[in-house]
Formats: sequence, structure tokens, C-alpha cells
Amino acid sequence: MHKQWAYKAIPSAAAISNLSRMLSTSLPTTTLLWQRGIRDFDSAKAFFNPTMEMLHDPFLMRGMSRAVNRIMQALEAKEKIFVYGDYDVDGITAVALLYQVLKRAGAEATYYFPDRYQEGYGISIKGVDSAIQAEVGLFIALDCGINAIRPIAKAQAAGVDVLVCDHHQPKAELPNAYAILNPKQAHCPYPFKELSGCGIGFKLVQALSAAGLLSPEEVATYTDLVAVSIAADIVPMVGENRVLAACGLQRLNTRTSCGLAALIRSLGLLGPLSVADVVFKLAPRLNAPGRLSHAIKAAQLLLATDEEVAEAQALILEAENTLRRNLDQEVLQEALELVADTKEQVSQVIFKRDSHKGIVGIVAARCVEHYYKPTIIL
Repeated sequence: MHKQWAYKAIPSAAAISNLSRMLSTSLPTTTLLWQRGIRDFDSAKAFFNPTMEMLHDPFLMRGMSRAVNRIMQALEAKEKIFVYGDYDVDGITAVALLYQVLKRAGAEATYYFPDRYQEGYGISIKGVDSAIQAEVGLFIALDCGINAIRPIAKAQAAGVDVLVCDHHQPKAELPNAYAILNPKQAHCPYPFKELSGCGIGFKLVQALSAAGLLSPEEVATYTDLVAVSIAADIVPMVGENRVLAACGLQRLNTRTSCGLAALIRSLGLLGPLSVADVVFKLAPRLNAPGRLSHAIKAAQLLLATDEEVAEAQALILEAENTLRRNLDQEVLQEALELVADTKEQVSQVIFKRDSHKGIVGIVAARCVEHYYKPTIIL
């Protein structure tokens, strides 16, 4: 594959020299900082020392006050709360975060993940029906829901208020939810638009803290979950994501939750964990149940408070990830055998009826790495 490199402009030697003296950094490091827009002492200090104080006011996000008021109302009235999340790492961590906060506040809360095969992505009608049958008053969707117009309309018509916490791109028509938290929606003044789904949930928890539901110190205990979501979902590592990832990694390496600690021990990871460790070691294991069976197994690990339970769940996730890897290789080999690499082909479409739905996306990516051509697997 022919690569075309786009080089960033390099400033004058004098500018780099002056900034290097100011920051006490080497010339190559200073050049990299300059190319990333870090050109004075204050921005460099923020870059090298991210802290929670750098995070934006959560109430800048459109719909936040309304969402917080509704949750506080539900807690006061002892309404049942239904926490619904996507089945990937971002959705699972978001559910684990908010569910724990609500339970600590005394809420009668339950959580739910759709079945990838029976319900598909996003808020499902089956999920809404489950909430209605459980007679919940409040339905909170995490990492999904921004385009779920029909399911949300059904929930609202049944008297179930829906809060949407999503980071995906909205379409022109928004669902008629009680409140929507998504920095990408029109007319939202929130200054950072690239939060993960769990990051949106974290901003909601920050706002609940400001409303007196929990202390800022308690809020900080959940940054490890946010860091895992940021790394796994491959959102841009800039702005608030960089701050949350840095703070979350620090917590992950010092006093993380019982479940994540068990997962780290099961992998035999020693020394400080990096973002790469999260992406390539923790995330695949948390993702595996949602791909092959059900995401609830990963949630049970993250919510575990007993070490023996956590250790057992970590083993379950390891077994599922091993099966997932074996399926990856099997389907990849079959896919590569189905196509012939010719210069005339500009893309590839592969159909195999019995391919496992949970891993075709991974295999398609592997085919792209092999042939450097857009690949669709059906």
C-alpha cells in the first residue's frame, strides 16, 4: 500500500528555542508540543498535569438541569429506575457507573442490556416492554437512544419518562424524550463534543453531585470506568477525554474497583497500566460477552463487590474472549479463502450465512488490514 505522509508545519528555530527554555523541555519535545497547539507555559502545565478541576461545568450541557431534576424527583418519590445500556464496553461501563450511584442513593434501580441477536443495537421495543411491565417511572438510556424515536415514543406514551445520555451523531429528528444529554445535538453549548457514552454518564453524575447526591470525592471513584470507556471506544484523546483518561488511569493503577482489579490480576498485568493495556487487554474481555452471549456477564464483573465473585466473573470473561479469538481466526480464514486479491477490485463484499454476527465487524477490519480495501461482511 502506498502511503502519503502529511507533515505538520515546523515553526522557526527561534520560536522553538524560546519555548524550550520556558518549559525546560528538549527541542524535539518542544517541537511536538508546538505542533499540537501548546505554545505557552499555562497550556503546557495543563497538558502535563491534567486534573479534575479542568473539567467543564456539567450544567453547560443542554438538558442537564432537567435530567438532574427528574432523577432527584424519582429518588424522592421512590420510583423504579430502569438503566439501559449498549452492549459494548462504553455502554457497559456507563451502566455500571450510573447504576452504582443510584443504588448508593437508595434508588430501586435495575439495569438492562439488549441481546445483540434478538434485539440488535440501541433501545429495543423488547427493552421498553420490560420497563413498562416492571412499572418503572424513569428509563435512562446510556450510550444509545439518540435516534430511537419509536421505542422512546412508546415508553413516553406508557407514562415512562426517558432520559437519553448518548454521544452518537443525532439525525435531524430527535426522539421525544423527557431530556436528552448529547453535546452533538443542535443548540447545545457544551464546549467539548467528543465525550464517550460513559463520559456523558459521568457528566450526569457530576451534576448530581452538584445537586448534593454525592460528594466530589465519590465522583472521582468512578473515573477508572470512564478511562476504560474512552480507551475502548477510541474517542479522541484530547480535551476532557484526556483529563478523564489520565485521572482514570491513575485510579486504575492505585485503587480501582473490585471487578476491574480482579480482571487485571487474571491477566497477570504488572506495573502501571497504559491506555494500550486497556485497549488490547481489558477491553476485548469486557466486550466478548456482548459479542458472543450477553453483556450482563461483563456488567456483573464491574459491579462485583466480593473478590471471589469478581475472580469467577473474570474467568468467565477470559473463556469468552478465548472463544471469540478462535472464531475470529476461523471466520477470517474462511473470508480470505472466499476472495481473490486482484488489482481490479476496489472493494470486497463477502457473504457467509452462518458467520457469527458478533465478530463479523472484527473480521472485516482484519480483511482491510490484509488487502487494504474497504470490506463488507454479510
